[in-house]
Amino acid sequence: MRDEGNESMTSKDVGWGIHVVDTGFQRDNMAACYVVEDAGEVAIIETGTKDTVPRLFEFFEQQGITPEQVKYVIVTHVHLDHAGGAGLLMQQLPNTTFVVHEKGARHMVDPAKLQAGATAVYGKVEFDRTYGDLVPIDKDVMKIPVDEEVLTLGGRRLTFIDTPGHARHHFCIFDDKSQGFFTGDTFGLAYQELTTRKGPFIIPTTTPVQFDPVALKQSIKRIISYNPQRVFLTHYGMVEQPEVLSEVLLSRVDKYVEIAQKNADNPNRLQGIMEDIMAFFLEELAMHDCVLSKDDIVTALRVDAMLNAQGLDVWLSSLAK
Repeated sequence: MRDEGNESMTSKDVGWGIHVVDTGFQRDNMAACYVVEDAGEVAIIETGTKDTVPRLFEFFEQQGITPEQVKYVIVTHVHLDHAGGAGLLMQQLPNTTFVVHEKGARHMVDPAKLQAGATAVYGKVEFDRTYGDLVPIDKDVMKIPVDEEVLTLGGRRLTFIDTPGHARHHFCIFDDKSQGFFTGDTFGLAYQELTTRKGPFIIPTTTPVQFDPVALKQSIKRIISYNPQRVFLTHYGMVEQPEVLSEVLLSRVDKYVEIAQKNADNPNRLQGIMEDIMAFFLEELAMHDCVLSKDDIVTALRVDAMLNAQGLDVWLSSLAK
């Protein structure tokens, strides 16, 4: 890989042989994938959607990467903003191993259930526009790492740890060279436009349907037990001082639970949770010295408030069963 230290609208070199590549999902700086290179071997961590695949190949051409160099395609979990483009990408990388969590593998072999579920949430027109038909992946090219298994990429070691809480089919990857974790959605999200002089604004993500606050907090603490120096968020980019951020994140998981429980008997529960989450975001961002207008904040976080509310609503329903 040529390392020219340059940035484009869609990619950024963050050091240690790691580039952030914007997936193009919904808007700029919404979702990232990571291209990691070491001694001529390449791993792609997260695949975005079908629209990410041409972006990745354009990036490869810019950097002088050949398809034969790609050793691994890795998804932290199988939610479609992370893995929707995996099958299409793998079609064009015939010598590559696909790395996925044990509990997500079957959905990559047969994505019909994923497609049906997402179509029910978004509607067929929106699903087709954003994701298209999901392409299955042959189980023979899959690697399913067990907890704490290490894969090598060139001279670096990638350690996979099981991190349920956001989803049961979620792992995170510790990279010994950068001393950083690729955290998918387990370590929350921190959109760059909400970063201030006080640092990143980090919040949990409780997308339906497997949110488990106890498991999520345990997973966050397990990440910190490795003493990482940085985390690479899918939403969005590299952030440092993860130990400090983890305390904020843990407290905000508790706040989400408090908001959900407050609305448990609300006849308009989903709407109530969503409104309370947005009010919480606005209050916290004011204390974070965010200079964006209320309208800009709502625009940036509306989708997350809605998805988080849906996940919390499902969680409340599961408690009642």
